[in-house]
Amino acid sequence: MKHPPAGAAVVSSSASSIDAALAGGWRSPANRARDVYRHPKATLQFFGVQPNQTVVEINPSAGWYSEVLAPLLRDHGHYIAAEPVPASGDEAKRDDSKLRKKFAADPVDYGKARIVEFDPKAPVFGPPGSADRVLTFRNVHNWTEAGTAPAMFKAFFAVLRPGGVLGVTDHRAAPGASLAAVESGGYLPTDYVIKLATDAGFRLAGQSEINANPKDTRDHPKGVWTLPPTLTLGDKDRAKYLAIGESDRMTLRFVKPVEAAAAPAH
Repeated sequence: MKHPPAGAAVVSSSASSIDAALAGGWRSPANRARDVYRHPKATLQFFGVQPNQTVVEINPSAGWYSEVLAPLLRDHGHYIAAEPVPASGDEAKRDDSKLRKKFAADPVDYGKARIVEFDPKAPVFGPPGSADRVLTFRNVHNWTEAGTAPAMFKAFFAVLRPGGVLGVTDHRAAPGASLAAVESGGYLPTDYVIKLATDAGFRLAGQSEINANPKDTRDHPKGVWTLPPTLTLGDKDRAKYLAIGESDRMTLRFVKPVEAAAAPAH
């Protein structure tokens, strides 16, 4: 499926626009197979994504959500992929290269997408108040381990316009679990993530069970990476972990208060 010509009327229904992006022939079969675990349509609707918005996706890695968001926003909005500067690590450099190659290989669908680089220790994602949505999928645990999570959330707040939305999904720890007890396995307490956002100035606007997985016992030998798609144990107990599926995930929506003109001073 290809897009309507540039300049066509904005589709009034975000649902039909997301459906069209999800059905696009540019999506890889491997990525499409993950839809059953990641519920992209329901997730993007919960975050209030519309095709005429400016959306910044943080750390899109090799571009799983980029395949949906960049074409969705191509004609009437703006998709910005924010990646750490390559010097911040070999993995970041490799993923950034994959994303650039993906965009360069298909200028029709990705030609208007932009990549911005940021310093994880002093992140800036664009001019203050320039984004309608900031989205991040399964990244907060990495920033927690690196000690950069508070700075990242403050930068999300700064780039969003007042009334703009921050959408977060990440691997969810069991209720009552402490951060120290679970972070090495990739899981995070929901209250911890909420506090990161509210400390930065956001207001919690909603929580959803869209990406919940009750089969995930969260006690795997190699943490969350034991499960698909990583399957760190290889063929050992592969069928068991495939039957569980991807991790149990929190899905949180935060709003930058309308009266906020800038990030709060700390």
